[in-house]
Amino acid sequence: MRMRKVTLFLLVAFLTLAGLTVPARAAVPVKAAAKVTVKVTAKEVYLVDATTGAVQFARRETRRVPVASLTKIMTAYVVRREASLDAVVTISKTDVRHAAANGATHAALKAGERLTVRDLLYALLLPSGADAANALARRYGPGVKGFVKKMNRAARALGMRDTFYTNADGLPQTGGDHSTAVDQVTLARTVLSDPVITQIAATERHAVEKTSAHRAHVWRNTNRLLPDDAQGLKTGYTRAAGYCLMLAAARGGHTYIGVILGDTGDAARYRTARSLLDASAAAAAAV
Repeated sequence: MRMRKVTLFLLVAFLTLAGLTVPARAAVPVKAAAKVTVKVTAKEVYLVDATTGAVQFARRETRRVPVASLTKIMTAYVVRREASLDAVVTISKTDVRHAAANGATHAALKAGERLTVRDLLYALLLPSGADAANALARRYGPGVKGFVKKMNRAARALGMRDTFYTNADGLPQTGGDHSTAVDQVTLARTVLSDPVITQIAATERHAVEKTSAHRAHVWRNTNRLLPDDAQGLKTGYTRAAGYCLMLAAARGGHTYIGVILGDTGDAARYRTARSLLDASAAAAAAV
């Protein structure tokens, strides 16, 4: 556990010292470079060496597609700008029904429970709780529609010109949300400058003890790259989006940030990620 915390600290520190964190209103410039050659099954892929700024791999990286639960990274980003971590949010029946009615992943929240924003961010990012997403959006919009407007304003401020959100959880919705692998890497680089989001996204398991305000909860991260192959950030899946993955990984003194969209299966997205990281690390070591 100590070694994982050290690795996480070094990842954040390395990004900051290298000047690779992203100002709140700036797009991310990326240097062109020779790409690694890897056979991947995902439809859209973008991987950047954040240490050098070089693009390692790109496939249909500017194509607009749904990104499923990667949407929740933007939800966490907006919440961090709006809320105190110690603020308390009461779970409503609407939050619970929202996840249940849509067959979405959830954090097993119950109406009437009162949890801190910090714990709800764990509920949002580890089990990918649509109930937690709805609760946070409802509270800090105020109202889900108001919150989604804040998400889209944040996307524009970050230079994510090909991104449009329709909800806080990435569930399929009439009107169609969309983004690109490039825009999602921009978002990933931005949230990596936030030590709270970075720590939560790198956590494998988070337990909340029972209190008078809420039940006991244990949430486990859906990201199977943790802890050895990556330090975050988020998985996603819908039928329309396919299997998605936003990742950050430290290899051989380099930090790699990537997004995989539309992969063919759960295991396939991890094979794609590991192949890209292995090839990129080997190429860097050979220089």
